[in-house]
Amino acid sequence: MSRLDVNRSGEMEVFVRAVELGGFSHAARAFRMTPSAVSKLISRLEARLGARLLTRSTRKLLLTPEGSAFYERAIRILAELDEAERNAAGGERVSGRIRINTSASYAIHVLGKALPDFLALYPDVAVDIVQTDAVIDLLAERTDVAVRAGPLKSSSLIARKLGESPMVIVAAPAYLDRYSTPATPADLERHRRMGFCYARAVEGWPLRNPLTGEISVLSMVNTVQANDGEGLRHLTLNGNGIARLAAFTVRADIAAGRLVPLMEEMNPGDGEFFHAIYVGQNGPLPSRIRAMLDFLSERGQVA
Repeated sequence: MSRLDVNRSGEMEVFVRAVELGGFSHAARAFRMTPSAVSKLISRLEARLGARLLTRSTRKLLLTPEGSAFYERAIRILAELDEAERNAAGGERVSGRIRINTSASYAIHVLGKALPDFLALYPDVAVDIVQTDAVIDLLAERTDVAVRAGPLKSSSLIARKLGESPMVIVAAPAYLDRYSTPATPADLERHRRMGFCYARAVEGWPLRNPLTGEISVLSMVNTVQANDGEGLRHLTLNGNGIARLAAFTVRADIAAGRLVPLMEEMNPGDGEFFHAIYVGQNGPLPSRIRAMLDFLSERGQVA
């Protein structure tokens, strides 16, 4: 069979969609095919390449090393084909599915509020949002864009800064009525403090001496811990203790009186940086990813 007899770009599209959607049946629905037809197409692709691309199980598909390499190349090739067609047509149509990985806090307080405008601008784009504070492997999780807080580690990933949110110590009025309001670091040590159950850039709460300006870090022995900021916010709202959270997540709670900021004169003014992170590619980014990054740079800022 000659190369002219093989729809190689069509095979790539079906393969990529099966990987992104996690199964043959989902890809079949996307292309109005049967699952068996998708399975046969990918089997023919593997036979022609002489390599197994996927390990199949009853629940999910797993990429082999060869499949992972082919998947990354296929994404770039399909993006370049899209770019070529747009240039030839003299216009640009943004379409496809974007997978975003971010914290629940960012998804609820920033992304969720801005997303309707993005979907109105790009009605042919679908968005998958995966919420976690855990650091992930973008390639392994098939993620297009991740939004993360904290300092960036050196890597092959590319980042766009989305702003910085100051930190604030807060508690619910009911908790303060029951246990009193702390005024000094010594007072804080006697209170029920809550934190995160994963490593942070600073393991403790930095506090500034209002007289000398010196900053010290209050070491943490957390009574209650959570693995995401939104969970910690709800624990605080329910009167479980005192927490130090990003201001953008609790600003509305403070304004409504649901939370009270504490020891503001000792706040050192530090903050958490937020970045949109994506995998660098040789060649143009798919238009859907470029559109999302541009939108987040404008409408997804944190303060």
